[in-house]
Amino acid sequence: MSTELYQAMAQSIIDGEEDLAADLALKAIEAGIDPVDAIAQGYVMGISRVGEAFSCGDAFLPELVMAGEAMKAAVKILEPEMKRRGTERQVYGKVVLATVEGDIHEIGKSLVGTMLSSSGFEVFDMGVDVPTAQLVAKAREVKADIIALSALLTTTMIKQREVIETLEREGLRASIKVMVGGAPVTRDWVQKIGADGYSEDAIGAVQVAKQLMGTA
Repeated sequence: MSTELYQAMAQSIIDGEEDLAADLALKAIEAGIDPVDAIAQGYVMGISRVGEAFSCGDAFLPELVMAGEAMKAAVKILEPEMKRRGTERQVYGKVVLATVEGDIHEIGKSLVGTMLSSSGFEVFDMGVDVPTAQLVAKAREVKADIIALSALLTTTMIKQREVIETLEREGLRASIKVMVGGAPVTRDWVQKIGADGYSEDAIGAVQVAKQLMGTA
């Protein structure tokens, strides 16, 4: 029974079926299945398949977005049951996520947030056009392991460097890794500003975050 349910869960993510993913989560709770198992053996299998397909060029951004939304719908149903049982998903680390000040591009950043959440990170998404001081204060408050910064304009990329410089000034750089991304961001830029990681897409961002936390 549970094997078939796990397969259906994975397929609901692959198909991007939000309502079905949520319904299957409810079925799992009714059947007494451990919600951690439902996530790990069901839904995560689906998100991994979509991620692999995206990396190979066999799936595209809309499918990735839909899979992420379906995953969120399922986890939303399962999380209260996890708390009730006293079991929590393994959390790899805390990530403060934002599009830098002066930049209002949302989609890529939100997709990274969804994928990180789905993969076991606790994500604090601060939205777009976020001032450096606010970002650093949030990272300090939640004891973040990683700050992930998106910039889609060459004129706002410099804010990524500003965040790193601020962390250094405030003595936080040693304890907080910085990931950067966005269309104009290159490996040269990453090295130039001293960032810890970089990815061209949301799936890659999960891998980079896991590597930074030593869990890849």
